[in-house]
Amino acid sequence: MALKYELSKIEVWDGNMAASHALRQAQIDVVAAYPITPSTPIVQNYGKFLSDGYIDGEFVMVESEHAAMSACVGAAAAGGRVATATSSQGFALMIEVMYQASGMRVPIVLNLVNRALAAPLNVNGDHSDMYLSRDCGWINLCTYNPQEAYDFNLMAFRISEDLRVRIPVIVNQDGFICSHTAQNVQPLSDDEAYAFIGEYKTKNALLDFSKPATYGAQTEEDWHFEHKAQLHHDLMKSSEVIEEVFGEFAKLTGRKYSLVETYDMSDADVAIVALGTTVESARIAAKNAREKGIRAGVVSIRSLRPFPYKQIAEALKNCKAIAMLDRSLPAGAMGMLFNEVGAALCQNAQNRPILSNYIYGLGGRDMTQNILLDIYQELSENAKAGKLTHPTQQFVGLRGAKMAFN
Repeated sequence: MALKYELSKIEVWDGNMAASHALRQAQIDVVAAYPITPSTPIVQNYGKFLSDGYIDGEFVMVESEHAAMSACVGAAAAGGRVATATSSQGFALMIEVMYQASGMRVPIVLNLVNRALAAPLNVNGDHSDMYLSRDCGWINLCTYNPQEAYDFNLMAFRISEDLRVRIPVIVNQDGFICSHTAQNVQPLSDDEAYAFIGEYKTKNALLDFSKPATYGAQTEEDWHFEHKAQLHHDLMKSSEVIEEVFGEFAKLTGRKYSLVETYDMSDADVAIVALGTTVESARIAAKNAREKGIRAGVVSIRSLRPFPYKQIAEALKNCKAIAMLDRSLPAGAMGMLFNEVGAALCQNAQNRPILSNYIYGLGGRDMTQNILLDIYQELSENAKAGKLTHPTQQFVGLRGAKMAFN
């Protein structure tokens, strides 16, 4: 029987500690992990909870991140509640097994503490690993601060294990800016948290010998397409369950989340679309831009997958100029947010706003208020001119010569 952990109404936690406590409260059966910066403290804290007697489950240290996700898949297929954490190169090593996990429909929660991908080697935060995860068939949720890292982990178990979903979930947080920055966090008690998540519901468990199941079957052209189509269908439909869980969490805590969230958008002519900790910085910049006469707003996304196309289009329907901020190297294309949001607006919006793409913050480079205000100023100029007056894609905060592409 695990010991009770005494929590205050307000704790001062960084994002990693917040995630660790959420995993502890979920009463996980198996955590399999191979530590990597900046996600190491999540599994390190979890291991200490186990050694101190606060956890009954198994904590398995393996020889690589590939092995970590392989162990998670096996444990989840066997019928257990499972979670892990990783970053950057570790996630890249996991990627083969990520497709196995989603294809086998095993409900795993992965904390992805976002960090740049080498080369050059860099331990600081950008969204390279988050963007790598887009097409592997996992639900992909985004947080902006330690409180949300805690909240979204609790909700991730509910979403992933729902019998209408049964798809693994990634919870993203920005490396160092969120993972290592302490803020006030209001946790639930252990009993409240576990009651919200609920008892684990098994489905097709390998250890249920009364109902034999097969995992990792080979399908070839006969059934492969159908399996993948079913995964895509259920992943797209999972937005309904995500919103339902958001609603129940709001009733419990008063903390409200949506697939798409807006700030000062009721009369905005120009808007920034962003992810991660940059969202809070952009909101400050929008307030400052309004003091300069620019009707500025911010739109942010909680669900990178399934991507909320209709909600994004609705949030941006009255804007004249929009900037998508991508914190990952596009490597020969426009950034992911630019492409995804542009598709949403092309398909669903009544007007055709002027779209810009700003690449920023690679390898942990700061996004400053001055840069954000410059972006709002350029958007305002585009909106007034009714056309692009600046390059479609710009690298901002870059040392040396300006890099831009039309």
